[in-house]
Amino acid sequence: MALISKIRRQKWLLVGSMTVALFLFIAMLMFDNPNQSLFGGSATTIGDIEGRKLDYKEFSVTYDMLYRNSTGDGFSDRTFLWNFFVDEAIIQKEAAAIGLGVSKAELLDLQFGADNSRLSPIIASRYVNSNTQQVDRQQLDQLKNIITTNQIDQLIKNGQLVPDFKYRWAHQEKEIINDRLQTKIFNMVSKGMYTPGWMAEMISSDQNLLIDFNYVQVPFDEIENSEVTLEDADYKAYFEENKNQFIMDEETRKLEYIIFNVVPTPEDSAAIKDNITHLIDDFKTTKNDSLFVENNYGSLDAVYFKKETLSTAIADTIFQMAKGSVYGPYIDGSAYKAVKLLDKKVIPDSVKARHILRKANDQTTLVAAMKTIDSLKNLIETGVATFDSLAANFSQDPSNANKGGDLGFFGQGRMVKEFNDACFFNSVPGKLQSVVSKFGVHLIDVTDRKFGDKREESVKVAYISQEIVPSQSTQDNVREMALQMQETHPTIEDLRKAATEKGIDIETSPWLKKNDYASGSLSAGQGAREMIRWAFGVDPNVKVPKTGDVSPQVYSLQNQGQFFISKFVVAALQSIRPAGMPTYKDVKDEIEPLVINRKKGDIIKQRLQGKTDLTTIANTFSTKVDTATNISFASAFLPNAGNEPKVVAYAFKVDLNQLSEPIVGNAGVFVILPTNKPIAPASPNIVQVRLTSQQSTRGLIRSRLMPAMRKKADISDNRSRFF
Repeated sequence: MALISKIRRQKWLLVGSMTVALFLFIAMLMFDNPNQSLFGGSATTIGDIEGRKLDYKEFSVTYDMLYRNSTGDGFSDRTFLWNFFVDEAIIQKEAAAIGLGVSKAELLDLQFGADNSRLSPIIASRYVNSNTQQVDRQQLDQLKNIITTNQIDQLIKNGQLVPDFKYRWAHQEKEIINDRLQTKIFNMVSKGMYTPGWMAEMISSDQNLLIDFNYVQVPFDEIENSEVTLEDADYKAYFEENKNQFIMDEETRKLEYIIFNVVPTPEDSAAIKDNITHLIDDFKTTKNDSLFVENNYGSLDAVYFKKETLSTAIADTIFQMAKGSVYGPYIDGSAYKAVKLLDKKVIPDSVKARHILRKANDQTTLVAAMKTIDSLKNLIETGVATFDSLAANFSQDPSNANKGGDLGFFGQGRMVKEFNDACFFNSVPGKLQSVVSKFGVHLIDVTDRKFGDKREESVKVAYISQEIVPSQSTQDNVREMALQMQETHPTIEDLRKAATEKGIDIETSPWLKKNDYASGSLSAGQGAREMIRWAFGVDPNVKVPKTGDVSPQVYSLQNQGQFFISKFVVAALQSIRPAGMPTYKDVKDEIEPLVINRKKGDIIKQRLQGKTDLTTIANTFSTKVDTATNISFASAFLPNAGNEPKVVAYAFKVDLNQLSEPIVGNAGVFVILPTNKPIAPASPNIVQVRLTSQQSTRGLIRSRLMPAMRKKADISDNRSRFF
């Protein structure tokens, strides 16, 4: 009993101890499970869209499947995929709420239906016959048979389908369903768009109410910026009148940065020239030009070039060279090159040819087509059959099979490259040759050739080349300069001062969002992306920056397709603009040119006082009197002046032949003199006006409804945590 009494007296201590223990237990679970964040949210959730949790693994697997061979920057592809998942989640939720769906029968029809007009636009755009530029029904029928008869696994096992075909097709079905549901929702909303009679009458009146007037435009440039003095009150007044234009849905930040460009030094250029020089002797004597240029970053094409099509760096020289000789090194664009003359001959202006085509869509059909062409070639060469008869029976080119495969005469560039090169550069009349193109395998017989009067020679050449790029040593030196700037200038003020002293430009980014991946003149890439991630403090391993901080990292940027660093960047966080309505100080830099123009307008208006005719005004400001004819109230465009809604609206208020007061427009200050106000005609067919208005409004649904739905959706976007 004594023990129980003691426990009762110390109950708050007991409760506190249990609370602490429970907290420690929860913390232990949280840290023991790296995939679990506080309050149950998954640390691998890349986004939550209207309750649809998108896991990073799902996103990355889908991205890898769709874009593994992409040559882009990667960030735009990820953005496109993110938008797909966002739209899919929003549309699925909306469709479920109103009872819309896509049945299996409808999905099958959208993918393989016999009526092309009912196919999904996704299918219609992706499965096109390159020959006819129409939907490839043969390919769709093959795919339908494969899918509906459960042959996928076996064909993947045999290597006839890519290993992830099943997953690619499943994703495409999601795209088709999403597109179809969007279309259904768009159509429903579109049908609800209606123009009432009173609105149609107003639209008709605005379109038919016309005016002619003379005017003088005094551009803002007539006043020098030095004549304008701005105060905070000027910025504030402009902002208050236009502040709704600056509302932001999410937080944005602005950076200032110094760019250190990496350019080749004279030593780099000389070293590259030496590399080409050391290859020239071997280039001359090699027995395999194709292999040599392939191993030395060169190029060799079957084409024979005329003088006017060659680079001016070699056009005069190459025709004086002997076959097999080499010229170089020489600079062509941004590379050192050496060129070898392989052959000279006169190329026909046009040829007459016939062919037999066997189509091929994949490796299996290509092998079969090549075997068929070899057999047909053997039959013709041994005299067993004629070209005409075999073309009629075996060619899969419907445009000329019944003509014996005859293509008539054609000039260079009319046919696909492989076919063109075979006919013009490698052909001998009477000798058959076969080539592979994107259409399949061709058996070609050139039957005639025509040459121009001049019979100018053309040349076949091979090149070796090396781009003049900065060496690793040069890159390291520039990086060291950037590091020194970053390490010795820890604040934005220090950075600005150093830039001024050294005569270096310091750039300012536009307002950046958390998921942006390019900034001003800095192209999209990992370096720019890392800089923006730092600015928003999303990297848990780096201290969250404050306004004025200089980044602890120097960012390296590499141009697409290049293998060296082209820029090093030292960045500082200039300002932070929270989501919602900013203050006028947040947008001061943006509105300054507009505020200056407003002040210039006031100055011009003062100088126009006492001027009573347009000619005097024009002479005062060295401008001219212009004429605007048949300007409708619905239009805001003036010839020679551009978009000026305020000026056009004001014109209808001024009495005929009366000089207006000065009007501050978009491009300057205007003074107008109405010369003719025609009587508006009787209202035309209001029904037609209504229909036209409705069609115009409905035409905007597809481009505007989805962005509006995204804006209203409940979306938690965590992409910046991952990339």
